[in-house]
Amino acid sequence: MAKPDSALSTSRRRHLQWEAMLAIVLVVSLAAGRVLSPLFLSAANVSNMLADFTEIALIALPMTLIIVAAEIDLSVASVLGASSALMGVLWHMGLPMPLVIVLVLLFGALAGLLNGLVIVRFNLPSLAVTIGTLALFRGLAYVLLGDQAIADFPAAFTAFGINTLGDTFLPMPFILVIAGAVIFTVLLQATPFGRSLFAIGANPTAAQFSGIDVAKTKLRLFMMSGAMAALAGIVYTLRFTSARGDNGEGFELSVIAAVLFGGVSIFGGRGSMVGVLLSLVIIGVLRNALTLADVSSETLTIVTGALLLSSVLIPNLVARWRAVREKRLMIRGVTE
Repeated sequence: MAKPDSALSTSRRRHLQWEAMLAIVLVVSLAAGRVLSPLFLSAANVSNMLADFTEIALIALPMTLIIVAAEIDLSVASVLGASSALMGVLWHMGLPMPLVIVLVLLFGALAGLLNGLVIVRFNLPSLAVTIGTLALFRGLAYVLLGDQAIADFPAAFTAFGINTLGDTFLPMPFILVIAGAVIFTVLLQATPFGRSLFAIGANPTAAQFSGIDVAKTKLRLFMMSGAMAALAGIVYTLRFTSARGDNGEGFELSVIAAVLFGGVSIFGGRGSMVGVLLSLVIIGVLRNALTLADVSSETLTIVTGALLLSSVLIPNLVARWRAVREKRLMIRGVTE
């Protein structure tokens, strides 16, 4: 029987192999982008590219933790849209923008709490619950604004969404991604809370018996997810200077594709934030390069779907190949 340390080192080695593969894919993607357009590596385009996947990255950070714990949140894009709509309505009512931002973040956390409570209290699958709240929160966004848009936000706040940091090419909203990446990486990889997520994802019953409060942990996860989706909604609204009910529609697929392509197991218990961050950059590079090449939005959706499918299929095929290989080695050892 393999020792725990041996199993852990094997798991880590597989993560490193996947991350190395992602690094190679990133280099190839950058080279392909440079070939497709001479403007690809210009400062202006790199700035646009980073800005364009800011919201997806913000949502993908807590989504990584949720999927590691063998759950999923499909309502994130709808929470983004509802947060954007609520932001517009509250501002239109005359509330000061700092208070609006606080209330929108609180709404996001409460939306996540609703997801978590239904999942935990009624022992329901998160997939089914968040499909329901996906429709609920998107419907709420349309109830708040209909097909209207609110665009008269104060210049001091929209400047944050539009401008870069000083004379650099770094979009100001991307600072939130950098800070979030550091916080969530430490949280997942270097804290007892992060270790508890891997335990829950691997075996929730065993995790409960070992002293982990599984229900409370899941509630915290979904509240984090909701709050970060609301933050993404705020950033999206300020970047495009427009609060609309359909903001962020369809983002959930890109978020889940990034997390799974980053090496996080859809079944929970395995994954790393480094892989997800590499995956996010790859998806951002591919989308930007294809856009510069005048590829249609429908094709971009196909690419996202292909990444999502391959991120589930490839690890499964590799696991089967390893199982067959190990079985053959065992048979060979017995016969010898």
